[in-house]
Amino acid sequence: MVKIKFHGHACFEVSGGGYNLIIDPWLSGNPMADIGPDKIKAEYILVTHGHGDHLGDAVKIAIQNNGTIIAPYELATFCQQKGAKAHSMHIGGGYSFEFGYVKLTQALHGSSVVDGSNICYTGNPCGFLIQLEGKTIYHAGDTGLFGDMKLLGDKYKIDAALIPIGDNFVMGIDDAVTAVEFLKPRIAVPMHYNTFDVIKQDPVEFKNKVEGKNLAEVKIVQPGDTLEI
Repeated sequence: MVKIKFHGHACFEVSGGGYNLIIDPWLSGNPMADIGPDKIKAEYILVTHGHGDHLGDAVKIAIQNNGTIIAPYELATFCQQKGAKAHSMHIGGGYSFEFGYVKLTQALHGSSVVDGSNICYTGNPCGFLIQLEGKTIYHAGDTGLFGDMKLLGDKYKIDAALIPIGDNFVMGIDDAVTAVEFLKPRIAVPMHYNTFDVIKQDPVEFKNKVEGKNLAEVKIVQPGDTLEI
């Protein structure tokens, strides 16, 4: 059994086989977060890109848990320079970790870190395909819609797809519905919405459109909620 716990915005904790992973752990300063970084226990921290609402507390969590950050090369290097252990990857590459398999997928948006008065480029952003305990989870990151999502849906049997719907910085609802059509997951979970006014959306609209087309079951989760897949 694999458990997926939502911590607000785009942050999810994934547990299975005795391992805990956390994805995009922006907790400090996140108005939706249900937990602080000091309470997170995770061996691996997966970060899709360098923006503050995704990189968040990754370095702190990695250091306090003696954990490893998994991220695109440039971002992983940045985290190493801040004192964290990191495993660097690139889009299209996969690696078998002790908990399971991770593959980096394409994501269409930017990636940078504001470090003091500087903006540091942190390479290409990514999404994650995560396989553990016989289940496959796709975290799309902040991506816009792209056609190669069809390839992911054809090649992988995705149990849960975590899909941004907030518009402006990410896909809006209609593009997110198309993404679900391409990906063909068993369960679709909307994320990255309502944290700020500029990404205010109604997840029920997303649910109705996806389920109205019989594309997937949609689970609307609140911070602190856990799904079992």
